[in-house]
Amino acid sequence: MGIELDDTPQFQQYAHPEKFVSAAWLSARLGVPGLKVVESDEDAFLYDIGHIPGAVRIDWKQDLNDPLVRDFIDGEAFAELMRSRGINRDDTVVVYGDSSNWWAAYTAWVFELFGHPDVRLLDGGRDAWMGEERDTSFVVPEYPRSDYPVVQREDAPFRAFASELLEHTPTQLIDARPAPLYLGEDPDPESCSAPSLRQGHIPGAVNAPWGRSVFPNARFRSLEDIQAIYADFDKDAETVVYCQLGESSSHTWYVLKHILGFTNVALYDGSWAEWGNMVRMPVVKGDAPENAAE
Repeated sequence: MGIELDDTPQFQQYAHPEKFVSAAWLSARLGVPGLKVVESDEDAFLYDIGHIPGAVRIDWKQDLNDPLVRDFIDGEAFAELMRSRGINRDDTVVVYGDSSNWWAAYTAWVFELFGHPDVRLLDGGRDAWMGEERDTSFVVPEYPRSDYPVVQREDAPFRAFASELLEHTPTQLIDARPAPLYLGEDPDPESCSAPSLRQGHIPGAVNAPWGRSVFPNARFRSLEDIQAIYADFDKDAETVVYCQLGESSSHTWYVLKHILGFTNVALYDGSWAEWGNMVRMPVVKGDAPENAAE
């Protein structure tokens, strides 16, 4: 790893403390060679009204998705994205964003699909940085193009697909959405970022809303609090997480994998936006599994 780790005591309790940095740690190292900061927001316009000095923007929708196929970009496109942002393969990449790091965690997860050696998440994201009134900038940095190599994306073991869930229900299937969406009782499903024709959840899924693991200021709760949330789950069992569009469940994936040390956890990024719109997919409303219907 190119940049020293953040020795914040809370992070040292995590399964993978090397995956997290604090605002104080990052602020003290801005401009250090080998460190690149990436902002990835739900609201892409936030970057334009002030961002961490030196940070580049990666738009989860425009930059990470193939323009034709409903899939992520391939190795060649990812390499070109990294080159255009001046990111080298051996750089330490710190990702942050709005909405308690939903899309920042999603972007960091995509970096992991491409095996980037050192990618970290800013605890609290944009909220933490702005809340501490740290320096911001309107300047869009222009870094020299890098020579990032073409690395093929490896979906397994971090990614799951609808076809796999139809064939085999994982030992632990976690729905990270708020309870009303899980139960199919949301009064206004059109208010979702990705509305679906059917409401409810995937058969066998257990509801564990993503937001329980963070404080209102977007920072992670204590390890003890997070352990209590997932106390009924086996960290070594096959686990798949999903939400509405893959954004908040990527946050849950990050919690399970890098804070709690789950050894076999994948993200179903198609999530309910895919499942709830596909023909003849089994759907459960409420908590009763016998309510499953095509």
